[in-house]
Amino acid sequence: MTRPPITGDQTYVKSINRNVLLRLLLDEPGLSRATLAERSGLTKSTVSLLAKELLDEGWLDEDDVAVTGSLGRRPTPLRIAGRGLALIGAELGTDSIRVAATSLHGEVLQSMAVPLRDRAPDVACHQLVELVTAESARVTRAGARLLGIGVGLPGAVDTANGVILFAPNLGWHGVEVGHRLARELVAGGLAQVPVYCHNEADLAAIGETAFGSRPIDDPLVYVSCAVGVGAGIVLKGELFTGATGAAGEIGHTILHVDGLRCTCGRRGCVEAYVGLKAVAHAAGQLRRGEVDRAGLAADLANPRASRARKAFAAAGDALGVLLQDAWTTFNPKAIVLGGEAVTLGGAHFLDAAVDRLARFGRDAGVAPPAVRVAKYGDLAVAVGGAAFALNALLRPVGHDSGALRVNPD
Repeated sequence: MTRPPITGDQTYVKSINRNVLLRLLLDEPGLSRATLAERSGLTKSTVSLLAKELLDEGWLDEDDVAVTGSLGRRPTPLRIAGRGLALIGAELGTDSIRVAATSLHGEVLQSMAVPLRDRAPDVACHQLVELVTAESARVTRAGARLLGIGVGLPGAVDTANGVILFAPNLGWHGVEVGHRLARELVAGGLAQVPVYCHNEADLAAIGETAFGSRPIDDPLVYVSCAVGVGAGIVLKGELFTGATGAAGEIGHTILHVDGLRCTCGRRGCVEAYVGLKAVAHAAGQLRRGEVDRAGLAADLANPRASRARKAFAAAGDALGVLLQDAWTTFNPKAIVLGGEAVTLGGAHFLDAAVDRLARFGRDAGVAPPAVRVAKYGDLAVAVGGAAFALNALLRPVGHDSGALRVNPD
């Protein structure tokens, strides 16, 4: 008796095999069908069928035929094209929201940044969804299909449940964000688009590796320097998030015992010396507890004023101590710096940090890791959210992406 075909299982296996090919080509563009078959373990006929399907759908393009010098049919290189496909990433910051639409290669198609209207969770989430929905509409009008959305959150995130465990600069403790966003997105007509929530620095780190040059720097530590200070850590191509998703909260490591009070309640945290509010306070540009960014910029541009320059230099020096600790803890190939403090402080902030790190290296007789500025600047988290969504969609079967895929009720 002939068994009926198990259509669901066949569809599932086909999806897995497609993702295997796409991940191979994301990591190494230009592979031929024969090489893809060899690397994936799939038969050549299966690869040919899947490649045709992916070419027809706009995922792939064929490059010019490679000249090998051997007889017979020459291999045709394949690469990710992503024609008509797009991703959206968003950052819910302590003072603003940034949203970016990208291609599958990390090309920023369009972006926006607006001030946060209110820090109340319902209001902030509603504003975030308004902006994501508006960006999605622009993507659709341009003729593209939206594949996924990645949202960066400013604090420790329980990625299994979409809950911000602790975001001191927003005043949030145990705030459920994932399903708030899901309900709002359903109302905005995006019910079929998967949404992933993660810590903002983690997403920025993924953006640097997914959309950066090859071979990637691994291990890599991304340090976010804004009102808050945090880190995203990539080890062996994966995020290191710790037991509860709180790994990388290096802004709350102790720099000075019984030092300045931090927003988290402790004393002496790195954030109390390196965070943008600490810089603004030292520069006399903290107004009613909020950073006067325009005042900081004007002070830095004024050759007769030096308070802001000195404040950024002092914060950069303290950051150099933090980078030394990250270096000795994770031994990364590269440290990437991003965030508002980097953008505003520029060389005053960065040079002090790199000089302090280099001094530690000279004292130990060891060269420190390379330090560079984030590729996408102030859009690092938003673009990282797009990269994370792509990685999660193409993750290997059985692999935990480390983030919540929101499936609204």
